Amino acid sequence: MPTPRETILQALLAALQTVPAATVLRGAVLPERIPTDGLLILRDGDPGTPEVTLSPVQYHFEHRAEVEVIVQGKTPADRDAAFDVLLAELAITITADRTLGGLCDWVEAEAPQPVDLPVEGAEALKAAIVSLILAYTTADPLG
Repeated sequence: MPTPRETILQALLAALQTVPAATVLRGAVLPERIPTDGLLILRDGDPGTPEVTLSPVQYHFEHRAEVEVIVQGKTPADRDAAFDVLLAELAITITADRTLGGLCDWVEAEAPQPVDLPVEGAEALKAAIVSLILAYTTADPLG
């Protein structure tokens, strides 16, 4: 039986997979080719140090998962447009269900810091890491 942490990450992955046309992976290395409509890679991130309450013992996490957002395009304008569309779709997905079906207390995205990455012999990439704060409570610090 998966831990609450893993269940939440699986629910987040399932939500990300609803982003139209984007390819969504979890914990994968960057592929040689970026899909035409962009790529999202979910990284498990850092659960951080939980706050603890007693009687009953509860561990309150603000887990920082990360989503790598990557697009490729021939021109800066193409990359900017594709990147903007993918971020907008990600925002719609996150705000559609901020509790991931009741598994989380709240999911909040932080603003990305985009970078343009040149690729020798290929179209450049535009990428950013979007941190997602997953607020949830468990009965065990390992969960």
